[in-house]
Amino acid sequence: MRVYIDASVFGGFFDEEFAETSRLFFDAIFDECIIALISDILVAELVSAPQKVRELLDRISEISFERLEYNVEAVNLQRAYLKAEVLPSKCEGDLLHVAYVTLARADVIASWNFRHLVNPAKQRAFNGVNLVNGYGLITVMTPLEVIKILGENDDE
Repeated sequence: MRVYIDASVFGGFFDEEFAETSRLFFDAIFDECIIALISDILVAELVSAPQKVRELLDRISEISFERLEYNVEAVNLQRAYLKAEVLPSKCEGDLLHVAYVTLARADVIASWNFRHLVNPAKQRAFNGVNLVNGYGLITVMTPLEVIKILGENDDE
């Protein structure tokens, strides 16, 4: 499973409420049950994060992962999301994350951002813009949902 990791999941690793599940999620990455997708914008966001969060990102860079690099097509899709008012302009980073995921055809975005990403209405809005512009659909799940799917696949 190719999974884009949102910045909230890195923070969740150290957050009391989300730590247990986030750690299971990252264990699946380190065990290479999940192929992590990391974008340039995510790396840029985490540069100013606490040291322990940056170290977690460094651990991922030691294993196999896909790097999603800045490109004009992603910026154009981000602008389409802005024009459609999927999220307010102050959330340009989240919009760019989704654009990267869309272009990479990731299986899932893993996020603890319930307001902007793990939100069925927002997912429908993103997918509406994607379809109008000739792109595929995105799926956003919590790390818990991703872990459950991995467990179900192990049973088969």
